[in-house]
Amino acid sequence: MNYYIGLSLSYGSAMDSGVAVIDEFNKLILVDKYYKMNDIIFFFENYPSLKQSKICVSMAWDKTMLEGKWRILSKPYQLVATNSHIPNIGNWTQRYSNRGSDFFRELNEKGIPIYRFELYLTRQSLHLNSCYKERSPADCKFLQQALKYEWGFQDLPGNMMPMSQLEAVVGAILAKEATDNPDNIKKIAKFRDLEIIDVISSENLRKI
Repeated sequence: MNYYIGLSLSYGSAMDSGVAVIDEFNKLILVDKYYKMNDIIFFFENYPSLKQSKICVSMAWDKTMLEGKWRILSKPYQLVATNSHIPNIGNWTQRYSNRGSDFFRELNEKGIPIYRFELYLTRQSLHLNSCYKERSPADCKFLQQALKYEWGFQDLPGNMMPMSQLEAVVGAILAKEATDNPDNIKKIAKFRDLEIIDVISSENLRKI
């Protein structure tokens, strides 16, 4: 039996990171959330079926920056790295955080298949994006209902789950698709020696 692990990694310990494990039949084995990187490492080091698992870890936004509201708004969205008038002082134009990258690379070197993914891009590719504000209660409820009724995750409860756990399920879906249908997976780029992947076409997705 193969297992698929999704990790929705937050930028720091102030926000929760979600973990979800599913099996070959889209049955939820485990959902949980952690705050500290040490707790995430402890989970992977003590998960008994790690060698039978494929892992997808989301790209965490890098929130470190110099002071100034305009930097908060421009960092994720503006192509400031190519502007000679805006020097990259203190590496504040770095989009993604290196949090946990060394540990994930070590897992990959031990033979554990592990990929990275851009959460919002993958949600769009899987038709799991909503018209609501990102990570709002309405967006959370939409994602939970879509996973339950369109993707067959009947184990999801009726009450609202933490968004990080639902985002982790998205990563687990992508890990399963990368294993079952590799022809429908594209490699976008590399980040810290790990491939960033996404689906090519939602029409070829293998649902339960």
